Amino acid sequence: MPPKLKIRNLMSVVFNHAIRYEWLEQGKNPITFVRQSAQRKKIPEVLEPAEVQNLLSQLDSCFRVMVLLDVTTGLRRSELFALKWLDINFSNLTMNVARSIYRQVTGNCKTEASRKPVPLAAHVAADLWLWKEKSPYSKPNDWVFASPHTNGEYPFWPDIVLAKIIRPAAQRADVNKQIGWHTFRHTFSTLLIGNGENVKVVQELMRHASSRCTLEVYSQAKIMAKREAQQRIVQMVLPEEANGCELPIPYANAARSLNPPQ
Repeated sequence: MPPKLKIRNLMSVVFNHAIRYEWLEQGKNPITFVRQSAQRKKIPEVLEPAEVQNLLSQLDSCFRVMVLLDVTTGLRRSELFALKWLDINFSNLTMNVARSIYRQVTGNCKTEASRKPVPLAAHVAADLWLWKEKSPYSKPNDWVFASPHTNGEYPFWPDIVLAKIIRPAAQRADVNKQIGWHTFRHTFSTLLIGNGENVKVVQELMRHASSRCTLEVYSQAKIMAKREAQQRIVQMVLPEEANGCELPIPYANAARSLNPPQ
């Protein structure tokens, strides 16, 4: 949901509260006159697996683990940086999302669904363990991504990590996309849908309250998946042409012009 729409909806609740307590005239919520579109102004970026690999190859130490963990679990940035070592269960390969952090202020998770345990892949857990072995802040109550600039009192500042570490690494990796923290969450969801995973599984991995948000907001169909789906319709409508029969000469010439021999 766009931030402006969230603000509008929040103000609507505030004015309704004022009306309920008769601070404003009944039935006169002024926010109803404010129009705000729910449409996005631009489509979120999504990384291909090869782009993720190239990006990881340009990152060292905890920053590689940070991105790897984010792109394979879909954590929100406030949840990622709020992780403590006591939240990681290496025996059961699970992660407990117990809190969030924004501008170094710790708070609750976004929703009840956000607090569900998150599975950890064995390879990701192994990288996390290696980082724990190297980190000077490895006690149970220490931040997983504790900042040495604050002697571990706070985690790294997300915007600084993004601007000074991750985006320069993306440039070195020839990933020509505008990367933000939510890029990794969108990538996680889109790759899951592209792999044909059950929508309910994707919803719970994303820890959304409903599958509608998962499908409408976070997931995009990949171009090859769309092309293959379209081709299956062509095979149903034009079975002879789609199953390898020779195209009529005008169509064959058109096809050759679209796909000239190399």
